[in-house]
Amino acid sequence: MKDKILIGLLLFLSVSGFARDRKPPADSIPTKNLSGRQLLDKQIAAQFAPLIYQGLGDEPRADYITNFDFDGDWKGDNNWNNLDNRKYHLRAFVYYSLLETITHYFIFYANFHPRDYKGGGAKTSILDTLIKEGIRRAGKDPTGLADDIALSHENDLEGCLVVVEKHGANFKEAVVVYVEAMAHHYFNKYRTTNTRSSAGELIDLQEQHPMIFSEPKGHGVFSYSGSREQLKKSNNGVLMYEPKGRADDADEVRGKSLSYDLISLQETLWKRAEGGTNDTFGEAFDYGKIIVTGVKPDGKETKFEKKFGKIGTNFLGNVGFKNKARPPWSWYDEAEKDRPPGEWFFNPAAIIARHFSLEQKFSLVYVYHPFLKIGVAEPGR
Repeated sequence: MKDKILIGLLLFLSVSGFARDRKPPADSIPTKNLSGRQLLDKQIAAQFAPLIYQGLGDEPRADYITNFDFDGDWKGDNNWNNLDNRKYHLRAFVYYSLLETITHYFIFYANFHPRDYKGGGAKTSILDTLIKEGIRRAGKDPTGLADDIALSHENDLEGCLVVVEKHGANFKEAVVVYVEAMAHHYFNKYRTTNTRSSAGELIDLQEQHPMIFSEPKGHGVFSYSGSREQLKKSNNGVLMYEPKGRADDADEVRGKSLSYDLISLQETLWKRAEGGTNDTFGEAFDYGKIIVTGVKPDGKETKFEKKFGKIGTNFLGNVGFKNKARPPWSWYDEAEKDRPPGEWFFNPAAIIARHFSLEQKFSLVYVYHPFLKIGVAEPGR
């Protein structure tokens, strides 16, 4: 009798809302449904995706990496509160985007957290109000702190750019040479032992996966050392996210590691940003004309230019410092604020060449740039 009851309960759960609730969200794109260049992009991104050591602070659930629409919608101003509702699963997804020049791949990885809680909520809201009132009255931020002050805010998206040197047509023979990691409006510059450059600090690889650390509370990204100093604020330990193509539920993990899957940035957040301000993006910006050198289908090099108009640049968020979090095309280095907006994302080859003083062998000519509609025949695998 007990066995029949157990079997009946399992059958009920398999067709009930409980089972349906455990399915991956809509923006998880299974590899089997991809084809052509999309499939190749994800395969390349997976080959060089970072091992992410996520520090866990006072609110571990706020430190779990997940997708923006973990709660089933694209609203930015309900993510802080919905994080506390455990009916919403925090499955492990990392956003990615890939560009390619004649000599290198440039792969962006972005980790989303619904909450940045590094500052006190009440203090954050008061200071945010004072700063924005100062901007309204004086036309500028009288404190000079609006961009980099350590305050809590709804939504958080930080990550890294991994630069991979191609060795022939097979991407599996390529090697990681540089990494730039985003941490609160500063790019931490790293190099691997695969390059002769002396710029930046060394970063460790496991096979060809950069080992990075995402700090608790504020989620800034650095190279992983595992030192006592680095982990001192991770009072609830460290959770390692591995790129194994499966989006594990962090609440159900028993152990110190889990698998994450990759989601195309272009097919998700970028599509939302193209509409300017909406329920995902609270602020927008016109980047003007983006110009890069690329290769036409006939093999000839030429200038490609694109004017996007206003693009969403700050996620909508009302808790703490309003509209504070940014997507990768809005990331910038505070030390280079005089550079053209969006340059780091739309023309990473030029940025890396400048940051690491690279020679002509490092090509600035794009053979694949989906945002500017540059593409050629797929390379061999």
